[in-house]
Amino acid sequence: VPLQASGGGLVNTGGSLRLSCAASGFSSDYYARGWFRQAPGKEREGVSCISSSDGSTYSADSVKGRFTISRDNAKNTVYLQMNSLKPEDTAVYYCAADRSCFSWYINQFPPVNGYWGQGTQVTVSS
Repeated sequence: VPLQASGGGLVNTGGSLRLSCAASGFSSDYYARGWFRQAPGKEREGVSCISSSDGSTYSADSVKGRFTISRDNAKNTVYLQMNSLKPEDTAVYYCAADRSCFSWYINQFPPVNGYWGQGTQVTVSS
C-alpha cells in the first residue's frame, strides 16, 4: 500500500485530531500530498493539499482556519491537524499524492496521476 493513513477516531464537537499519512514505495518528495474526504450521501471533497515544490498549501473553504496540513519529507509523512471539529467534518478521510494540488482544486479522487490509500474514519459527535 503506497499510502497508509492513521489517526482517525471519535471526538466531541470542538475537539481535535491529527491524521498521519505515511508513504512508501515511491518518491513521495516529488509529489503534492493531501487529503480528501467523503461523508455519507455527499460528494468527495478535496480537503487540503501541500505542494512538493515550495510547500504552498490549499485548503477547502469549509476547513480554512481550522485544519493545518504539513509534511515531513524525512519521514515521508504528511499530517493534517484538525481543530475545532464540527459534526459536518464527519467523513472517511483519504490520503493521496499527485503531481500537483490541482486534483484537490477540482475534487478529483482518486488522483489521475498519483497514489491513494485506504480511508480513516473521523466521527465528530454533537
